[in-house]
Amino acid sequence: MNLSVTHARAQLGVSAPLVTVETHLANGLPAFHIVGLPETAVRESRDRVRSALINSHFEFPQRRITVNLAPADLPKEGGRYDLAIAIGILAASGQVPCEPLEQYEFLGELALTGTLREVSGALPAAIASTLAHRKLVVPQACGADAALAGGEVGSAASLLQVCAELHGRVPLPRAIPKPQETNVHCADLVDVRGQLKARRALEVAAAGGHNLLFYGPPGTGKTMLASRLPGILPPLTAAELIEVSAVYSSAGLSHQNRRPFRAPHHSASPVALVGGGSTPKPGEVSLAHRGVLFLDEMPEFPRQALEILREPLENGEVRISRAQAQVTFPASFQLVGAMNPCPCGYLGENRCRCSPDQIGRYRNKLSGPLLDRIDMQVEVSAMNAAQLQDTPTGEPSTVVRTRVCTARERQIRRQGRVNTLLQGVELEKHCALGNNEKHLMRQSIEKLGLSARSYHRILRVARTLADLAGAERTGTAHISEALAYRNLDRRRAITAST
Repeated sequence: MNLSVTHARAQLGVSAPLVTVETHLANGLPAFHIVGLPETAVRESRDRVRSALINSHFEFPQRRITVNLAPADLPKEGGRYDLAIAIGILAASGQVPCEPLEQYEFLGELALTGTLREVSGALPAAIASTLAHRKLVVPQACGADAALAGGEVGSAASLLQVCAELHGRVPLPRAIPKPQETNVHCADLVDVRGQLKARRALEVAAAGGHNLLFYGPPGTGKTMLASRLPGILPPLTAAELIEVSAVYSSAGLSHQNRRPFRAPHHSASPVALVGGGSTPKPGEVSLAHRGVLFLDEMPEFPRQALEILREPLENGEVRISRAQAQVTFPASFQLVGAMNPCPCGYLGENRCRCSPDQIGRYRNKLSGPLLDRIDMQVEVSAMNAAQLQDTPTGEPSTVVRTRVCTARERQIRRQGRVNTLLQGVELEKHCALGNNEKHLMRQSIEKLGLSARSYHRILRVARTLADLAGAERTGTAHISEALAYRNLDRRRAITAST
């Protein structure tokens, strides 16, 4: 047998397209060619595979070897094809049987000794191989991640173990997901003293999945509050855990059983936030999928980086287009921002020396369209020494999380999704208003000059407030409180009128 066919998986965002590895041995001067749009690391697999076969005590064929990675128009990169190429050579030279190969897919980088090294994107590959009804063979280091897909995944430490499986002598151990932590430590809300309005806003944001902006002087607890949001969010569902783990797997990172909390520095570039590069990788918005993206000192971020967040906030995904492919990464996250009221942070105090122009330029770094997409804008006021010392501690995160989970369960039963995802007819149906509520909304929208997007976001926040209160319909009290969380809109309206 001079020809063999094995299967592997490429990595394209969070998807894993099938790559068929065709290996042909021909007579002639010894040579080793790899075709099918391989990049440098794939071409270098010739030397890794040769050394791995020899050091594993196999015979390396002294013939003309041609390996074709199909489809030819799909770029191939990394060392993920080493194992499939090595098995293909062994099958074509008759050292392992060809018959079982149709039932397997192989993924792994070979060391010169024949041991297998970890590769990125094992979980997306496992999901795809499960749908194709094949068994995936991965290195031991990838086994726990790949096993989350629920399919048949073999965990191998070396090339010899894989060959023993193909010969039917020693079966590969089945990969087992790592046990998920049940008591994941998160910063607790009990550490926050006072700031009742900000705490309430944090609970509402967690219950409905709303975006939130804290603004106030330095040292008032904006960052402290934001860091406690993951502790009051409901745990990841099984489906959400696979989604998040697939994103992290494609980035070559590991993920624990908790909602992500990403806090990039304000010097982050647009590519770092949304992803990209010559080979597209997920950015911070995708690494925050099903979790929280916290932007501290939000106006200090480059304006271009902030504006590029508008589409992911609206669509829940990022599309990165390159000449050879278009990659889509999921990006359904909660945005939490923090900012000062002026460049120095002490607006209204004697020590503030910021001019009106400086304050205007600082605040204008957050454009109207971006603020429209932030459901709640809440002021965090400074506290004096007496308040810090005498204010009792608030509720712990476990108590708040119980109310949040109850409100979310109510939303899932009613509409199958959290309130922030309601659109169109669903929004009109589940956020229906009576005459009094319509009159209040009409007056508020006209007075504040809000857009249609802001109107709909206020409705969603009001619906969440009703869910937290256990109310069947959205009332005027809920709408009034939702409007109270649009502080920056009110200030813009006052500035425009004067």
